[in-house]
Amino acid sequence: MAILDILEFPDPRLRTKAKKVVEVDDKVRTLIDDMFETMYAAPGIGLAATQVNVHQQIVVIDISEDKNQPLVFINPEIEVLDQQLHEYDEGCLSVPGYYETVERPQHVRITALDRNGESFTLEPDGLLAVCIQHEKDHLDGKLFVDYLSQIKRQRIRKKLEKQQRLRA
Repeated sequence: MAILDILEFPDPRLRTKAKKVVEVDDKVRTLIDDMFETMYAAPGIGLAATQVNVHQQIVVIDISEDKNQPLVFINPEIEVLDQQLHEYDEGCLSVPGYYETVERPQHVRITALDRNGESFTLEPDGLLAVCIQHEKDHLDGKLFVDYLSQIKRQRIRKKLEKQQRLRA
């Protein structure tokens, strides 16, 4: 397994729309394992393949305290089951150090493939529902900062660009 580099906002590659996975094979499973290792090391609770510059519809999530409940979503489709929006403080491994309030539906249905290519459906609510929506946004080239005002988004962008220049 390997720890992959995580792209950081405003990297334009984060805006790439991911393609559907055609076949779940050993190459995909290796990427999934690397994504989990990367996410746990970061540390985070979710990671989309787009964030590690692989533009395939793959998401890994583990919201458990002990990091022992890994979930894989390949080609996820989301259906909103409750239109009522709830506020959540969201952060992102691609927007390090920033947490902002975002409104999202709290109850959704997700249909996806697992790491073996088997189809499954979940109806999560709360944190898991928010997390899968956040990660699915990455697959569509969208970041949580897109839900913020332009002023907030620009402020975060400028600060991250400065930090990236200082690290270079």
